Amino acid sequence: MAGSGEQAVGGVTSGRMRLGDSVTWQARHLGLRWRMTSRISAHEPPHYFVDEQVTGPFKHWHHAHYFEPTRDGGTVMRDVIDFAAPLGLLGTIAETTVLNRYMPRLIRARNSHIKAIVESAH
Repeated sequence: MAGSGEQAVGGVTSGRMRLGDSVTWQARHLGLRWRMTSRISAHEPPHYFVDEQVTGPFKHWHHAHYFEPTRDGGTVMRDVIDFAAPLGLLGTIAETTVLNRYMPRLIRARNSHIKAIVESAH
């Protein structure tokens, strides 16, 4: 994630995470530096896990990751994200004008990065 400088800076920063673990991410998005700590609030390997914001820029953040096997032996990861910006009406305007387009692009870029790392390990 070179474009945003995204990196894990606290909590579990490498290896496998488990239920209750947390990680703090730091990145630059939309020209601003952000920090977000999220906790694994649900975890049922190998089917899914959920991370939820503990502290950070959102009013709330709930990110579910679902893993489904493919017929050719691969895996498809599907993300379901529910978030809200803070600041009432200003946050709603930010969601409508910027975040609802920006976030799906960010998640697709992150998933492409994850895919490249996983595939290079095989």
